[in-house]
Amino acid sequence: MKKEEKQYLYQIRNVAFSYTLGAHHIQAIHDISLDIPQGALVTFSGPSGSGKSTLLNLLGLIEPVQKGEILFQNQNVAEMNQQQLNNIRKYKIGFIFQQFHLIPVFTAEENVAYFLARQGLPKEEIKSRTRDALESVGLWEHRMKKPSELSGGQRQRVAIARAVAKHPEVIIGDEPTASLDQKTGKEVMQIFDYLVHEKKVSVILTTHDKMIQSYSDKNFHIQDGVLDTNHI
Repeated sequence: MKKEEKQYLYQIRNVAFSYTLGAHHIQAIHDISLDIPQGALVTFSGPSGSGKSTLLNLLGLIEPVQKGEILFQNQNVAEMNQQQLNNIRKYKIGFIFQQFHLIPVFTAEENVAYFLARQGLPKEEIKSRTRDALESVGLWEHRMKKPSELSGGQRQRVAIARAVAKHPEVIIGDEPTASLDQKTGKEVMQIFDYLVHEKKVSVILTTHDKMIQSYSDKNFHIQDGVLDTNHI
């Protein structure tokens, strides 16, 4: 009987990335190779300036591949046209940020529904997905509140619900618990853990926090733009 092949969400081979800041040329990532399995909670740890955010931008198809190869679900990102890249960002990747990026004049429900409406989904499906997403983060009863009426943890939950409602293949978060206290951060991580193991959504996060890493199925440590194989 043929052994079933392991499914990878991302396959990264010899990826390097640099940028120019004023008169300085900065090599953010040096020759990184790794695999990210489908349906896992993966973290990238390392000090500030180590290249974690740059790598996340590459995985989120925000930055172009300069050198090396990135496969997303076995498709070479560098060979995709702009429309293909936009469709993956729009439908398959959910983004979560430190500062939430909620629309202040919208309620929690409207913040989640807004981006679904931009996808052109039917109204009934938008309502259903919005309710399911807010219920999954325990905020349905707060759906009529605006961001200013919510705590920091609740605002981050709305941001998670907004990402979840897309039904993405992967949720990408750049230190999404950094502005939260430890207790609230743990509650957010329990939501991510639920999404991975019950909803089968892949989650990729950057973090400095050992508590966050404790939830990961796999942690990659990056130091000065290099994958530290001694701390995987």
